[in-house]
Amino acid sequence: MLTLFNTLILQLPMGTPNPDDNQPLDLSDPFELIVFIVLPVLAVFFYILWRKKRKDKN
Repeated sequence: MLTLFNTLILQLPMGTPNPDDNQPLDLSDPFELIVFIVLPVLAVFFYILWRKKRKDKN
């Protein structure tokens, strides 16, 4: 039992960020809106255009 406890304690170093410390996405903040919504949509849009132009070229 003691080795199981020590193994669980050693899994996450103290002072390091872990997934439980994350805050939910605040879409009222313009920076988060741009980074997490607008930029991925633009990246997909430009990727589709790039593939279409590349396919038409060949």
